Amino acid sequence: MTKADIVIENARVLTMNPEAPRAGAVAIAGACILAVGGHDAMAALKGPDTRVIDAGGATVMPGMVEAHLHLFAGAFGMRLLQLDGVHGLPALRDRVRAYADDNPDEALLICKATDYNLFGNGVQTTRQMLDEVLADRPVLYVAGDHHTAWANTIALDKAGLLHGREMPTGNEVVMADNGTAAGELREHAAYDPVMALRSSGGREGLGLAGIEPEHVTPEQREEDIAVLKEGLAYCASFGFTTLHNMDGNRYQLDLLREIEARGELICRVEVPFHLTPDKPVDSLEEASALADEFDGDKLSARRVKMFMDGVVDSSTAVMVEDYADRPGWRGEPLHDAERFAAACIEADKRGLQISVHAIGDGAVRRVLDGYEAARNANGKRDSRHRIEHIEVLHPDDLPRFAELGVVASMQPPHPPAAMDFPLEPWISRVGEARWPWAFPVQYLRDAGVPIAFASDWPVSDVNPMRGVKAAITRKPWKDGHPGHASTLMEALHDYSTGGAYAGFDEGRFGMLKDGMLADIVIMDRDLESAPVDTLDEARAALTICGGAVTWEG
Repeated sequence: MTKADIVIENARVLTMNPEAPRAGAVAIAGACILAVGGHDAMAALKGPDTRVIDAGGATVMPGMVEAHLHLFAGAFGMRLLQLDGVHGLPALRDRVRAYADDNPDEALLICKATDYNLFGNGVQTTRQMLDEVLADRPVLYVAGDHHTAWANTIALDKAGLLHGREMPTGNEVVMADNGTAAGELREHAAYDPVMALRSSGGREGLGLAGIEPEHVTPEQREEDIAVLKEGLAYCASFGFTTLHNMDGNRYQLDLLREIEARGELICRVEVPFHLTPDKPVDSLEEASALADEFDGDKLSARRVKMFMDGVVDSSTAVMVEDYADRPGWRGEPLHDAERFAAACIEADKRGLQISVHAIGDGAVRRVLDGYEAARNANGKRDSRHRIEHIEVLHPDDLPRFAELGVVASMQPPHPPAAMDFPLEPWISRVGEARWPWAFPVQYLRDAGVPIAFASDWPVSDVNPMRGVKAAITRKPWKDGHPGHASTLMEALHDYSTGGAYAGFDEGRFGMLKDGMLADIVIMDRDLESAPVDTLDEARAALTICGGAVTWEG
């Protein structure tokens, strides 16, 4: 009889297996689950070298799947100044000047998690305000959603943006009445010239732009590997065993492959090909080549990522009807309908999965139109094309998700006031009439749409238990409106099994069942008996990926 390498006992096991949803113990042999059952059944599986782990009555469940994150940006961002909760000139000045003193040789100071209401509710941040914080060194303040940034005057001048610049559709250097840049930069093309001032040349953001870095020295490459390893370890510490990256290029894949060759790839990682608006559709040949080359057990590239719009807060999300606070404006799609349909048809024909950032209901509709065009052209298949975010959905489009087999990739931390994001300006820009269809998790769930939960790190905190709490405690913004809250089991499912399904991996992991990969997390408490208001304090006590312990608190 095969003996177990690891036995986890005295556990409250949530298997996510509908045929046997609960157990008391799990045995692991090699990379796979040997048995799931009760304490007595494990006795015969223990050998002299078996590691026995007493879970102490805590929850044991499938390893978490982070179905939407930006690994390099999140990891690198931990090295930058975080402005969570910082408001007003005095507090901002103290933080930024201290950061500047600690980094005297950095060509660009980057601040993350900047609030849209940095200087007060409804106050537009300007370069002049930022000059009062620090004027003699370039500083870039990046919003939590990474779709808007603000720069001081010296940064705008050095980047060649002080007098404006023509931008691609959906991107904008906001101009003041005096004909100079106001300081606000909407979307990546607008603030990438400032990012390029950085001592690294902005290399840390190249995955987001979908392009390859040039002239990387061996020292820079090792630094980038170190950044990725920090990110992997941080994710494993929360119980994640699989990561769906949402930006990508060959450079990141090559770095991850090198980490894997060193035996240090502690999470499974899937990296997409980023089809930006300026890349021709025939560049999908490169996506197919990456999918063929990177198709391993722990590192893969089977997906195409696109952006259809921006975000509500900067009015760059695309709406079916006008913005409530800006009559006549509905946003501009980043891909015209014909090009997007052609891209979907080609990617689908190649057997590639597609995931598209779509925030507004107009963007969601255009993405669904593209997926429908692909099905009409290529025939029906289990494509599991995804829509990322779905912050607003038009009621007419709800049935189309199930009809087209689309996966809804949702982020419980994103609804304003659910976790860290403020109500304004989001709720005013969307308008009360659309609130019931905002972040419509329950409508999608009731329609039988597969759902995967995630954080969108570094846009939101990667901690899945903060996301779980946000999902189950979500409240409507007006009495009588749907709250779109989830149950604990629904949230845990969507952070594990739902993510595995979204990545075509439900036959390998996402469930604790004999013969499946031993991707498992032991939490530090029994989640089912924990008070709801303490769920965000729960952490992984031990994380196992493919039978190997990757985190132990």
